[in-house]
Amino acid sequence: MINTPQFGFESFIIFLPSHSFHPAHSTVALIDEEPEDVDPWDLPELKDTGVPWSALDTKGKVLRVVVSVGKLFLLLGFLYMFICSLDILSSAFQLVGGKAAGDIFQDNSVLSNPLAGLVIGVLVTLLVQSSSTSSSIVVSMVSSGLLTVQLAVPIIMGTNIGTSVTNTLVAMTQVGERSTFRRAFAGATVHDFFNWLSVLVLLPLEVASGYLYTVTKLIIDSFNIESGEAPDLLNVITDPLTDSIVQLDQSVISGIATGDQEARNKSLIKRWCLTFTNTTLKNVTVPGPENCTSASLCWVDGNITTTLKNISDTYNIKKCTHLFVNVHLPDLAVGLILLALSLLVLCSCLILIVKLLNSMLKGQVAGIIKKILNTDFPFPFGWVTGYIAILVGAGMTFIVQSSSVFTSAITPLVGIGVISIERAYPLSLGSNIGTTTTAILAAMASPGDTLGNALQIALVHFLFNISGIILWYPIPFTRIPIRLAKGLGNITASYRWFAAVYIITCFFILPLFVFSLSLAGWQVLVGVGAPLILMLIIIIVINVLQKRKPGCLPAALRSWDFLPLWAHSLAPWDKVVSACTAKCCCCCKCCQIAVDDQEKTGRESVENNKKPHVEVYDNPAMSADKEVENEIKIELEILKMSRL
Repeated sequence: MINTPQFGFESFIIFLPSHSFHPAHSTVALIDEEPEDVDPWDLPELKDTGVPWSALDTKGKVLRVVVSVGKLFLLLGFLYMFICSLDILSSAFQLVGGKAAGDIFQDNSVLSNPLAGLVIGVLVTLLVQSSSTSSSIVVSMVSSGLLTVQLAVPIIMGTNIGTSVTNTLVAMTQVGERSTFRRAFAGATVHDFFNWLSVLVLLPLEVASGYLYTVTKLIIDSFNIESGEAPDLLNVITDPLTDSIVQLDQSVISGIATGDQEARNKSLIKRWCLTFTNTTLKNVTVPGPENCTSASLCWVDGNITTTLKNISDTYNIKKCTHLFVNVHLPDLAVGLILLALSLLVLCSCLILIVKLLNSMLKGQVAGIIKKILNTDFPFPFGWVTGYIAILVGAGMTFIVQSSSVFTSAITPLVGIGVISIERAYPLSLGSNIGTTTTAILAAMASPGDTLGNALQIALVHFLFNISGIILWYPIPFTRIPIRLAKGLGNITASYRWFAAVYIITCFFILPLFVFSLSLAGWQVLVGVGAPLILMLIIIIVINVLQKRKPGCLPAALRSWDFLPLWAHSLAPWDKVVSACTAKCCCCCKCCQIAVDDQEKTGRESVENNKKPHVEVYDNPAMSADKEVENEIKIELEILKMSRL
């Protein structure tokens, strides 16, 4: 048994290992032990266990080429299904929580609080699982005058955080193998830490100086930008499949957010794909002259006031052809069905992609790919490699038009050891830029009267990510997200249940807690939040001093040993999780043993009735019963040992 570090306040805050080490009491620590002299972050060697190419005859070479090509087509097919399932997953979340997202955006009194706006951006993006959708809602609200660009800036920051949860959930599918999960979870959360750290710096700066708003306003005013048309790249390939399953009317969510009462009663599922709107000038009776379109077009006849207005009539021409067009179910029921199916397809495709990659990336092929992806340029141009990776990430995200798809695709590659976390970091930064360029092009497709505001919000998103890259990438010392992600990866490798705690806390509990305080007003938010932030800063400072200069601290603060063990270590919590898991497993095992024993007894009785009676002295049935009793005794002993 090797010693594993105990993780306390330092593990929750900045993931620095404490100075005291104790034996691990987790059942997880009993397996997948790693030698002490092996760096867990070294990329593993993907060995080729097959027959060498030179040793194959002509038939074997042809067969290997055919199999390799077949695997490549299967990989592309699974990747296509994976991307389509992400699209359907986004539609499912919109059906389940889209109208709630519109209601959240409608509360302007809450949106006036920058911190609440940030949290709303996170929560809405989690609900609809698409930063593009949540950003488009913000654009429509700004265009309609319900929201100013200044208030929209924190919401855009929140959408950047919310979209990073997808690849973190994808990393959870690789929890089965310790070292793979360590790398995959770190490769996914490096994106999370970049977004959180960027917000921690840029949100206060924006509130104090209006940096993002001012710079983007100058850009908009300096250039004569004409409206264009947003490109359809990957959507051309995926839309035929996704549109045959379900199509959504995006205007319903935007209508709810902008206060349209008719949109509240509409279904998000699109029924008619081709409509015709006819606008005619008609005489309309209005309550009074003040409701007339103009004084020259107003006629009063006694108590009746008439004016001329443009009246639009919409005619349905062609019905949609997707699966749910004639299904009379509420949006929630359809959303839950699609959510379950898309998650099933997504997880299945991801597992199959990882298996295929493991079988294809072996020997010389793996060596070549790893060398291309992870090798730096020769001195003195080694620093250029990371920036080229940023451009590659931006370009690939622009092609697939989704940062979630790109980062979710590279997460399993980090897990199996093809891409290092140091290379995955700039690729993730590039994906942040790529998704904003798509938003800029989409904004340029807006009508002329709303083009300025829509483009400014898209530029705010772009400038936010560029500013974050300037903060956390150029100087190696500032690449803090990599160190934080590796620290979290080490924790989740030892305590795998902590990964679920991290996701639930950072993306659900913390945003909901801050949002609840924001609803209570500034006084409550400051009164509760300020002491918590002050305590957090003190803990971070003490952790840094404990590691760098412990002599500057009083003897009692040089370690966290003065606190109860559960307050500065995950080991007691791991015992609780292990005990609960052992009880569940034991109950399942005991039930399975009882069922197997009954089936075995039934089979033996049937066989004994068929066979003639023979007197024997070694009864196999008694031996089997004894073995079952021994297994149950062992399980009970395990329960006693794991009980707190």
